[in-house]
Amino acid sequence: MLPFTRVTGAAAPLLLPNVDTDVIIRMDRLTGGGDLARCALEPLRFLPDGSPNPRCVLNEPRFAGAPILLAGVNFGCGSSREPAVTALLALGIRCVIAPSFGDIFQANCYRNGMLPIELPQSRVEALAAESRDGEFQVDLAAQRVTTPSGVAVPFAIDALQREALLEGLDEIGLTLKHADEIAAWQERDREARPWVWRIPKPEL
Repeated sequence: MLPFTRVTGAAAPLLLPNVDTDVIIRMDRLTGGGDLARCALEPLRFLPDGSPNPRCVLNEPRFAGAPILLAGVNFGCGSSREPAVTALLALGIRCVIAPSFGDIFQANCYRNGMLPIELPQSRVEALAAESRDGEFQVDLAAQRVTTPSGVAVPFAIDALQREALLEGLDEIGLTLKHADEIAAWQERDREARPWVWRIPKPEL
């Protein structure tokens, strides 16, 4: 998993509420082997004839390749498809800032190297008001979003999820950091309760 430390760039304001995973990536796009970047947020970015939607903020030149997405409440609700996150990553987005997220979408963000930041609605709207003024910086180590005007906005994140993102580790990677402790416990338990261990000793 690609580590997340610090991201600097444009923040695209897409403050629509309840953008579900079928809007982020349509189910029929998952079986055709198409370009995930082209399919990401397709119903918003393109008109029915396939041409770019001039009313979609993501089609503004200043937000092309923006690594930060400012989103509305309940972003990523709906079905549990993990490609919703990988499609946004393919589009170049590494961080989504919203008042709230769909639970499964948020969990999938952490598993795929994307940082979901929850901030109050008023704060997200304040960030959006500066979105055309320059670059933002999201610093995970400092747990801070810095706006183009220099305003520093702190954010909270679970300590274990922060560690995983900074080090580029999934749940298995985090567990393997404690491989020696796990092996020591297994050895003690094998001696104390040999009847439980009916398989050969694993090699860690």
